[in-house]
Amino acid sequence: MKKALLYGVLASFFFAFTFVLNRSMNLSGGYWLWSACLRYLFMLPMLAVILWRNHAFKDMFQAIKKDIISWLLWSTIGFGLFYLPLSLASIYGESWLVASSWQITIVAGILLTPLFGEKIPKKNLSISCIILIGVFMLQMTNMEKLETNKVIITLLPIILAAFAYPLGNRKMMKICPSFITTIQRVFGMTLCSMPFWIVASLFAFVKVGMPSGMQVTQSILVALFSGVIATILFFKATDLVKSNPKQLALIEATQSGEVFFSLLGGIAILGDPMPSMLGIVGICFIIAGMIYNSLITS
Repeated sequence: MKKALLYGVLASFFFAFTFVLNRSMNLSGGYWLWSACLRYLFMLPMLAVILWRNHAFKDMFQAIKKDIISWLLWSTIGFGLFYLPLSLASIYGESWLVASSWQITIVAGILLTPLFGEKIPKKNLSISCIILIGVFMLQMTNMEKLETNKVIITLLPIILAAFAYPLGNRKMMKICPSFITTIQRVFGMTLCSMPFWIVASLFAFVKVGMPSGMQVTQSILVALFSGVIATILFFKATDLVKSNPKQLALIEATQSGEVFFSLLGGIAILGDPMPSMLGIVGICFIIAGMIYNSLITS
């Protein structure tokens, strides 16, 4: 459990690169659809090298062949319907707003539990709601400065992404045989989501042409840090506790760390403001929620 928790926190650190770099690309004129597509287009060869070095292709392709429809469906939901809306949200919201709003996925993951034959862990749900309150308190001062319609437009795609990511991840954990490793599963899902990303890339090309060199460079960093490192760490963490709904809820709650890391990155790179006193109280809520969640799960 401690190892899974550590993996989850480390994953939240590397996931934060998504929010900061996506916002940076939008501010520099990069097209949001290219930002979404390039992450997975670059992830595929990176993961392929890892599998090639470990001679791990054969088992993975056999697993996909046995249930290719499910692989295509849930990979597209878990990766495509997760990251495309999240990239769209970066147009309308600052990195801190997207990262904090994304924490809806903590509650979304718990609400999806009945779909997998388990009861909703009520204590974990209540604590996750406290974490969620802390997240929004952290950004309340900044949200007051934004127009209401801008916040709504930002939230709608994020809500879709917040449900799609844990749904795709959990479905694939059920489908994958026990001999498939986390890295194999991430590569398999990336591969099976390629039809979605190829079609999206064609739309991006028709709309704006090829991406700039700067956007390509930043997308490579997103693919490496968030796509490969963070996804493998997070999927490994959820794999370790997948048989325990309460522990799974706790690991998914570690994603709240993305708010801190995105805030720090936004301040250092994009010049975002420091949190107010209310934001500091929000941080305390998040830390208290994480600690209490860990205690009741133990």
